[in-house]
Amino acid sequence: MNTPVTVIGGGLAGLTAAIAVAETGAAVRLHDAHSTLGGRGRATEPPHVVHEGAHVFYADGPHYTWLKKRGFVDGLGWPSPLDAAKVAFRCEGTLRRMPPIAMLRAQARTRLTAPVDIDFHTWATERWGQRTATRMANAISVVTYDAETGRLSAAFVWDLFQRVLGAKVPAVRWVRGGWQRTVDRMVTRATELGVAIETGSRLDSVPTDGPVIVATDLDSARRLLGDEISRGTSGFAALLDIAVTKDRRDRSLVFDLDEGGFHESYTMQDDSIAPAGESLYQLQMPVRPGESRDAAHHRLEVFADAAIPDWRSRKTFHRKATAKNRTGALHLPGTTWRDRPAVDRGNGVYLAGDMVAAPGMRGEISINSALIAAESAVAALRTRTVSGA
Repeated sequence: MNTPVTVIGGGLAGLTAAIAVAETGAAVRLHDAHSTLGGRGRATEPPHVVHEGAHVFYADGPHYTWLKKRGFVDGLGWPSPLDAAKVAFRCEGTLRRMPPIAMLRAQARTRLTAPVDIDFHTWATERWGQRTATRMANAISVVTYDAETGRLSAAFVWDLFQRVLGAKVPAVRWVRGGWQRTVDRMVTRATELGVAIETGSRLDSVPTDGPVIVATDLDSARRLLGDEISRGTSGFAALLDIAVTKDRRDRSLVFDLDEGGFHESYTMQDDSIAPAGESLYQLQMPVRPGESRDAAHHRLEVFADAAIPDWRSRKTFHRKATAKNRTGALHLPGTTWRDRPAVDRGNGVYLAGDMVAAPGMRGEISINSALIAAESAVAALRTRTVSGA
């Protein structure tokens, strides 16, 4: 199999695809338009290491098995029992240690299934009332980055809610050093396998000398392929990274049941990402339809006032950002992941990324779709070799 497989895009999906193909012995060349690999998995340089959005792994799917087998998620960080217990919920403008009892009852319904073709707010309102349905949707906006999560498919939101906030202990994992550490390990592995990596390489057309895996965002893929690929629905959130001097009042997690915000400490499980004596947090707030970024950031800072006492006088680092189309496809009523753009585009071209037809949430979709694309590309390469093409 001397004909190369070309991978376009060097983010999480592209690196996964390149490694999976190269492990079969096939030649791989990877092109990325940026000067460094990693895509949205990249982080800022120390001493404050922050990412574009939440950067955790969930260890309950095939994506994590693949990463773990190769050592890409070694070196986990864990919060102390005391820090792990510092969870709060903003409800009616105040912080409380537990969510309302009606929401707790919903969290305990692990065997309940939800329909695909009804919106979550309607379905949940029928069971637990309108107020609880709204709070549940806001609680899981941490995953969707969407200010109107209740409008999405009941099956989609309920699955996310149970996975993140259900009765089972969440399978969340933090790699020390963040996703950047995982990306660096993947780049090293790809290099060891002989992947020919070209950074600063923006292709204007698709190579025709072998299978091609396009692991870019769908807008770029559409332009490159001349293919009318539907992008689907994704989230839009304001982000706020804050480092402050440590204080015993600081919390590990705050779920905002009022507006869909979220607050998480990353230094409570990984003290390598900020200077000694500092706590580093990321907060997010979904941007409402028609709302300006400034207005969303103002609401986010009000949330920060509640989640991080006196943060303005304690801060040592402060960064504002927004994340648009960063959550993978969000499913409207009547749709599932199978309705996203297909991985196989025909003629030896395959898509990978967090908006295509593969299961999982957010970055998991990138890994799972990349593995599907890699397997398909290698199969096509073998068929081509046997036929003598």
